[in-house]
Amino acid sequence: MTTSSPWLTIVIPAYNEELRLAPTLKTVRAFLETQDFTTEILVVNDGSSDATRPVAEKELEGLGDLGRVLDNPGNKGKGYSVRSGMLEARGEWVLMSDADLSTPIEEVLLLLEQRETHEVVIGSRGMKESQLEERQPLYRETMGRIFNLMVQAIALPGIRDSQCGFKLFRKDAAQAVFDKVTIEGFGFDVESLFLARKLGYSIAEVPIRWINDPASKVHAVRDSIRMAADLVKVRVRHTKI
Repeated sequence: MTTSSPWLTIVIPAYNEELRLAPTLKTVRAFLETQDFTTEILVVNDGSSDATRPVAEKELEGLGDLGRVLDNPGNKGKGYSVRSGMLEARGEWVLMSDADLSTPIEEVLLLLEQRETHEVVIGSRGMKESQLEERQPLYRETMGRIFNLMVQAIALPGIRDSQCGFKLFRKDAAQAVFDKVTIEGFGFDVESLFLARKLGYSIAEVPIRWINDPASKVHAVRDSIRMAADLVKVRVRHTKI
């Protein structure tokens, strides 16, 4: 890894996360205190009806403009939230991370090791070196594998895990890619990586530690059907880029 310290933005989409967000932000801040990064934390509040916003504000106290809460105009979806954060980010590198920290925040160090040679670095649960410390239920894993086969066949050949919510973009790549992202739901992951390839950015896939959160808000059947439909939209909308 390069000897210079990164200027990093962490984007955390949050919808009704009042219970998980406080420990997550405490963990993120404790980790960052051990690093020499310049770091910005953006929590994107996706129209939450609970105390997500005040919880985030409390946990970001003392960071000034390096700790902010962005508000969506209502509940727009994870894709919309990540897009908002990515386009607002000021860091030279921008990390998206789920509010449950299923991928521990310290795994960002593995992703940053690739920043000399790649503009996009994604955490992967699908590599033999990946450490799945708590696995999903079998039916979720099976549906995930089926969806990934579809993703590779239709949009992203060679990418073993497009859906892990732990991805790092160089700022210029984040701006170029997310300016064109149109999918507001969970299918945005595939769309963003498809666009990154079409725009000529190099993508590295890195094995990470991952701990399943049984409180996941992804509905195995309903959201899988929506994401399958999104695959077709991705190919149709961006074929001419």
